[in-house]
Amino acid sequence: MDTLALLPFTSADARQQLLSDLASATETLALALARLGAAYEQLDEDTSDRLEQQLFRPLQRAYARAQRTHSEFSDRHGLPRRRFDAPSPGLESQGAGELIEKAADAIGEADLAIGELQDSMLPVEVGDVELRAGLAEVRTLIDTLPARARGLVRTIGR
Repeated sequence: MDTLALLPFTSADARQQLLSDLASATETLALALARLGAAYEQLDEDTSDRLEQQLFRPLQRAYARAQRTHSEFSDRHGLPRRRFDAPSPGLESQGAGELIEKAADAIGEADLAIGELQDSMLPVEVGDVELRAGLAEVRTLIDTLPARARGLVRTIGR
């Protein structure tokens, strides 16, 4: 039997769990940004412009909003802020299409993680309206990005 399941779950525990889960999703968005940045460098000018407009800028806004949501929640509850570093996009041998596909997958993973966080009711239990609004905004910003990414991949090389 799991002894942790027997321990009471406090508001402090819930806040820390929220921060951890949000940080994980935010790191996944950062990975997607790194992959899109690496793909940008491999594309022709027209395609790279479309990647920037359709994917990179909206994802950058979502990433910034996720970071802001994390830091503001930390500040409101006297918890330490987290620093988010830029991850590596992965192997240099990856082509632009593969990088964009992997970015789309990462965006989908982050969306799923934030959705699960919202469904967990932890944001409601800790009574933080700003957190709930931030999570909803991030999901709205990334909602269409995986489909846009896959659409862009289909046009590469044409």
